[in-house]
Amino acid sequence: MSGLIGKKIGMTSIFDERGKNMPCTVIEVGPCVVTQVRTKEVDGYEALQLGFDDKKTAIKAAEGHAKKAGTVAKRKVAEFQGFEESYKLGDTITVEHFAEGEFVDIAGTSKGKGFQGVVKRHGFGGVGQATHGQHNRLRAPGSIGAASYPARVFKGMRMAGQMGNVKVKVQNLRVLKVVAEKNLLVVKGCVPGHKNAYLTIQK
Repeated sequence: MSGLIGKKIGMTSIFDERGKNMPCTVIEVGPCVVTQVRTKEVDGYEALQLGFDDKKTAIKAAEGHAKKAGTVAKRKVAEFQGFEESYKLGDTITVEHFAEGEFVDIAGTSKGKGFQGVVKRHGFGGVGQATHGQHNRLRAPGSIGAASYPARVFKGMRMAGQMGNVKVKVQNLRVLKVVAEKNLLVVKGCVPGHKNAYLTIQK
């Protein structure tokens, strides 16, 4: 799937032609520079490596890699396949790659929630009552196994632990607006990540 790299600006809402208020996310998409062209002869597959958002300082390897494309080192680099047009090293792809009314898949890293208990992390209901001898057990996980058999905790047992900060893809989000002069893409609904988080947008 062809696509571009973007940065989440934030959320807002707009009215459609029928007067319905729709929640939407504003994303700064591109311009992305082609930093490498993968070919079947050399790499075994065809793809474009795109770079987004200039880096102020970078290691020599990153600077040398970007110099081949006639640009500077980028903060975010990703590969995409399936472009209908042919691009060469150093070409720039803008947000006009997308059109209003299209459906896109957006992937990013979700907000980290830290160490969370079973009620927030897995939706447990807790003990369910505060009386009959219960003491500080309202949000406890309860039993995690049987007794001398199986004498262990089964793999995958839902427990408290680190929540969030994982890669998440949201599929089939409709493109509501493409603002080419400001490199903005407005999609319906929400996307993973905090403000200024990097995203990959595929169609």
